[in-house]
Amino acid sequence: MSGAALVSRYETALCAAGLGPVAGADEAGRGACAGPLVAAAVVLDDRPECRIEGLRDSKLLRPAARERLYGQITEKAVSWAAVSVEPRECDRLGMQEADLQGLRRALCRLGTVPGFVITDGFGVEGLTVPALGMWKADQVCAAVAAASIIAKVTRDRVMVAADSDFPGYGFAIHKGYPTAEHQRRLETLGPCALHRRSYANVRRAARLVEP
Repeated sequence: MSGAALVSRYETALCAAGLGPVAGADEAGRGACAGPLVAAAVVLDDRPECRIEGLRDSKLLRPAARERLYGQITEKAVSWAAVSVEPRECDRLGMQEADLQGLRRALCRLGTVPGFVITDGFGVEGLTVPALGMWKADQVCAAVAAASIIAKVTRDRVMVAADSDFPGYGFAIHKGYPTAEHQRRLETLGPCALHRRSYANVRRAARLVEP
């Protein structure tokens, strides 16, 4: 069985039970201390000519493979959507609620109403269709893997673009995650508008540069 077939079996079973189409949803950037949280939702096309080989968790793919698959997903999927929850809103809501709201918004923006939703890790309440949160869904469900790729590529592009707007932080390299180099630059320059002020390391850096 190919990798693509392996991660499609949940959608196949749900559709056979009359619960299709199946939407997968996932997010990128929850663990970052700078930049938006990006949530995405995807409904894949199950026709053979629209099959996308190589779908898997975005974290297991090289950047070039993610970009290639992003292009295939946006071209071949029945519907897809991505939304950003900006840093100030992440601070105001808290990351768990920001995550939930981002996933809800992405699912609501789909052009196709799903019959069932699978989300990565935890369930999302408040949807109008049946839904299931599945542990490591981005590794076993094709639609969730596709959503993880859309979310990751979308967010990475945002952070690369931010590198020129906020020079010196290295956003194009670490994408806002709290690496040692990012922390060093944060403590030297202080937080910028992209940093999440609710994070302890960001608050600590702000105190270090206060006059």
